[in-house]
Amino acid sequence: MKTTTYLMSLVLLLLFSCKSSPETAKEETPSGPPQWLSISANEEMAKNKHIVLITGDEEYRSEEALPMLANILAKQHGFNCTVLFAQDPEHPGIVDPNYLHNIPGLESLESADLAFIFTRFRELPDEQMNHIQSYLMQGKPVIGIRTATHAFHVKDTTSKWLHYGNFYEGEIEEWTGGFGRLVLGEKWISHHGHHKHQSTRGVLTEASHPILSGIAEGEIWGSTDVYGIRLPMPGDSKPLVLGQVVNRAGEYDESDIFFGMKDSDTEAATEKKMRDESVINPNDPMMPIAWTKSYTLPGGSTGQSFASTIGSSSDMLNEAVRRMYINAAYHLMGLEVPGKANVEIVGEYKPTQYSFQTDEYWDERNIQIADYQ
Repeated sequence: MKTTTYLMSLVLLLLFSCKSSPETAKEETPSGPPQWLSISANEEMAKNKHIVLITGDEEYRSEEALPMLANILAKQHGFNCTVLFAQDPEHPGIVDPNYLHNIPGLESLESADLAFIFTRFRELPDEQMNHIQSYLMQGKPVIGIRTATHAFHVKDTTSKWLHYGNFYEGEIEEWTGGFGRLVLGEKWISHHGHHKHQSTRGVLTEASHPILSGIAEGEIWGSTDVYGIRLPMPGDSKPLVLGQVVNRAGEYDESDIFFGMKDSDTEAATEKKMRDESVINPNDPMMPIAWTKSYTLPGGSTGQSFASTIGSSSDMLNEAVRRMYINAAYHLMGLEVPGKANVEIVGEYKPTQYSFQTDEYWDERNIQIADYQ
């Protein structure tokens, strides 16, 4: 009897020791369905670099765009990738862009060499923001896509992350304008083009820059409109591409992924009616749509960022847009940029229209992160 009791105690001791060991704890993942996407590098070209891509916007389908980019980065270029998604903690593993307060897996930033951020007006809990703060304090590189200029909107006035918000104008002067202004170079200002009616054609201002390698004049096009940017841009911001506002040649088509706009549209807009009924020429001057910048958080190390306001999931159908982002990844990690990077889409890619959707829409779609595997 004593022998049996001793053996049972030994087994229990071993079990509990395994659960509490640091090595085991590091390997633990959330129980239930996967809450993020891990894509291993193509071993034939592995570069021993880790890229984290953070989705979480309600309109421009970041949850479609970034898994596609991650697959290109992993399978065509040899980078290990982790893709994170907004989701309701009551329904883990199900993509919910409308849920503003939870993006699991941000601890993966601890091992990241580069972070893509494509979020909009998020207000995340302390434990998640701590990982973002730590990453930025180290001065690690950041690529911001479209709504990343207004990545956060902190409504809780007692929050220690209030300064990250797009509308921050508080006592910490360096943070005026929030994450977007300090890290990327601009916060949310306006729709400079007519939303869903005027498209964007890229005009190269620094054609020899590595981020534009393999991209010819006029190749960058997207149906999303140009964003308003305050000029001159702050610090050492360097515009690489300007956005020509282009009129739609045909009729508005609500059923079309581009709302009736086409890559073949060529007429540069000469007027746009503003909210105050005034009329401006949106191409005089043209707004930057892609630029580089250095950033330094107060007390932190200096890092590099690249931001572009073109990049919805439907914009990513444009080969030059994809190439720009792949090139930027190489450049910001200090790697030689390919002469003409392979940006062939891996597998099937069928993006949907950019639009806000109801909670009921997302409940019905029930997109599981496991579906991206």
